[in-house]
Amino acid sequence: MTTLFTKIIAGEIPARFVWADDVAVAFGTIAPITDGHMLVVPRDEIVQLTEAPDDVLAHLMAVAKVIGAAQQAAWSAPRAALLVAGFEVPHLHLHVLPAWDEASLTFRNARADLPAAELDAAAERVRDALVAQGHGAHVPATLTSPAL
Repeated sequence: MTTLFTKIIAGEIPARFVWADDVAVAFGTIAPITDGHMLVVPRDEIVQLTEAPDDVLAHLMAVAKVIGAAQQAAWSAPRAALLVAGFEVPHLHLHVLPAWDEASLTFRNARADLPAAELDAAAERVRDALVAQGHGAHVPATLTSPAL
């Protein structure tokens, strides 16, 4: 069964992409907990964390680490946080976000009413930080495409 994320990766549903490679993509969530909140998603339809092949999971974690470092730089955050829940979409995804404290790391803090321009600007900040940190080869050519 095709998931929402499969449709996003295929370009059928718009998204704000900050990373793309053969195994994974990263794009902004439409309901961020903090500014710069990104989702790292495997291109393959894997339902949940415990079903991921070890090599794919290791790759997703490596991408999450790079995204987190970019978020820390872009927002001067003391930490990058990682959340894995997967209840809302049956396609494995890692929530990576700049973080200042543990109390804010809850989906109850998600903001679904932000203007598109604000979501675009946050994704562009992550993209710029990725390029500045030497990861430009994995930053998609445009914000709206997972193609390099």
